[in-house]
Amino acid sequence: MGKFEQLRDFVASLEADFHKFYEKGNKAAGTRVRKAMQELKQMAQDIRVDIQERKNQDA
Repeated sequence: MGKFEQLRDFVASLEADFHKFYEKGNKAAGTRVRKAMQELKQMAQDIRVDIQERKNQDA
């Protein structure tokens, strides 16, 4: 469950940059958001792998 909380906190931390990019047109914020989305993708993949491993252990 710790990974989920980490993921949730990470997404929440991006709110300001999303706002800066979409509402104010700040291109640097867009770059930060794109980089963060790549990290988010990796975090999600790590969680998927962990879930699959736990499922396979129980089977």
